[in-house]
Amino acid sequence: MTIHVIKMPDIGEGIAEVELVVWRVTLGERVVEDQVLADVMTDKATVEIPSPVVGRVVALGCEPGQVLAVGGELIRLEVEEAEHADSTLTALPPTTVTPVPVAAPSQEAPAAKLIVPAQGSGPVQAIRQATSPPTASPAVRRRAHQLGIELQNVPASGTDGRITHEDLDAYVARGSSLPAASADGSRYAERHGEEALPVIGLRRKIAQKMQDAKRRIPHFTYVEECDVTEIEALRAHLNTRWAGERGRLTLLPLLMRAMVLALRRYPQCNARFDDDAGVVTRYGAVHIGIATQTAAGLMVPVVHHAEARDPWSNAAEISRLAEAARAGRAVRAELSGSTITITSLGALGGLVSTPVINHPEVAIVGVNRIIERPVMRDNTVVARKMMNLSSSFDHRVVDGLDAAEFVQSLRAYLESPATLFVE
Repeated sequence: MTIHVIKMPDIGEGIAEVELVVWRVTLGERVVEDQVLADVMTDKATVEIPSPVVGRVVALGCEPGQVLAVGGELIRLEVEEAEHADSTLTALPPTTVTPVPVAAPSQEAPAAKLIVPAQGSGPVQAIRQATSPPTASPAVRRRAHQLGIELQNVPASGTDGRITHEDLDAYVARGSSLPAASADGSRYAERHGEEALPVIGLRRKIAQKMQDAKRRIPHFTYVEECDVTEIEALRAHLNTRWAGERGRLTLLPLLMRAMVLALRRYPQCNARFDDDAGVVTRYGAVHIGIATQTAAGLMVPVVHHAEARDPWSNAAEISRLAEAARAGRAVRAELSGSTITITSLGALGGLVSTPVINHPEVAIVGVNRIIERPVMRDNTVVARKMMNLSSSFDHRVVDGLDAAEFVQSLRAYLESPATLFVE
């Protein structure tokens, strides 16, 4: 038996340190070659770290939420020499596996430490970390859902930290499931549970970015109402005619086209402000960030060079990027470089919002929900599809008049959609 030390690899682009998001393995677990050991995060991109060898986990180099320098010790595996005879291994006696200091983390995280099993305790038993995803069969998961039980809270007794039906029975027997009916037979029983959730990984990055944006940028929000009846009719017509060949259009690709045209007159809104250097950079290219909700949190993939795309190309790129972000496959280049951002909650968009600017950009356009309601037109009350645009601007570099005129320009394009296709 020998010990193979896996260090945090250099994943390029000048990255000096990463944050450990979650372990995919537990102490004592046997891993195979190319099995994912952990997820780490750099900026907003999540990277999977695979195992180069076959072995058994004997030590974890840090805990989720901690920052690890490139080259720092990530994990130790005990391997059979026959399984990995050609690899360079760090030979240590099996009984002397001791913690080895890793590279100093940033001040945001506590000092890293190796997580090792107790010496002389016989066979290693798998320990599920508090922030690791629970392991259970589909039947156990289905039963837990029916009982209203969060699997993360259930102690596991199965192999490699797997939760069994017996674990669910024991959890229910301890009274840890949903509150039982009160004495009078009603369900209005008191609840006293608490759940502490560590803010790590993408959630930490989001929190830091939002805090930085609000601390640095004096936001100015401007809301305008738009009549989108005509552009919705055009969208329906285009989908009927071209959906089979070119794909379906939502409102966003058409709004992106309106932004491209409006930004030609208001380039101060298509910019990034380096407030440390005191420099505003205006861009000819229009790289539009699309705020996208994922299971892990909010991400902003970027449609690069929207000015060179037609609505169908924009729609296809939005769909591709959203799928990549939600599946955790988006790469760094797809999550950076935006010059202005769109945020939309679709049908949940509400009447008005106050979107937070994606620092260091200077503008963000928020799309609220479409409502059909009575409107006066030519002295007649008619039903029209109405929508608000809620947009925020960096008031240090974008004057209120310029912001208002930019939004009014967007409104004009959306209310007269034929102008979107006239240069």
